[in-house]
Amino acid sequence: MNSLSKDSLSERDRQVLESIFNPSQIGGEEYLLQDEEKHLEDPQDDDADPRVKESQRLEIEAIALTDAGKLNEALEVFGKSIEIASHRPSGYNNRAQVYCLLGKENDALQDIERALELSNRAGRTGCRALCQRGILRRKSNQIDGAREDFEAAARLGSHFARTQLIEMNPYAALCNQMLREVVKM
Repeated sequence: MNSLSKDSLSERDRQVLESIFNPSQIGGEEYLLQDEEKHLEDPQDDDADPRVKESQRLEIEAIALTDAGKLNEALEVFGKSIEIASHRPSGYNNRAQVYCLLGKENDALQDIERALELSNRAGRTGCRALCQRGILRRKSNQIDGAREDFEAAARLGSHFARTQLIEMNPYAALCNQMLREVVKM
């Protein structure tokens, strides 16, 4: 019998195996989110409104500060972005991520709830806010609430939410474990 090595697999086959063995792995999420963003829009982001443009600019600046590890500065800039265009859900959702990084999950949940309210649980930000809340709920062992959030995000097209639902399914986890054992043989 010929032995099959990882090198002999196509890139697509390697990705499929990776998703089976590591269903919760977030690596490659950027690609998945880009794919999701093709059909999801935030109607609150009116390109003609100068306040929206300035809010978006500040939000990009705050994201860069977050990436640089300057979390308190990022919070300030997100606050300015929200102040300029408080009807936009994106600033609240992104600020929630910074709160999570700082371990301030109650503040994060308040911002996520506001983002969900403003987005009407739809669009790009509604989808991302549902995923964020699902993660926080799952972390605090609120499994039913997490499942509801991931199901709603999956209906909006989130691959990440679908992956989380699969991971939360005990039968899928058992199948993945058995498949890992077979591949090791």
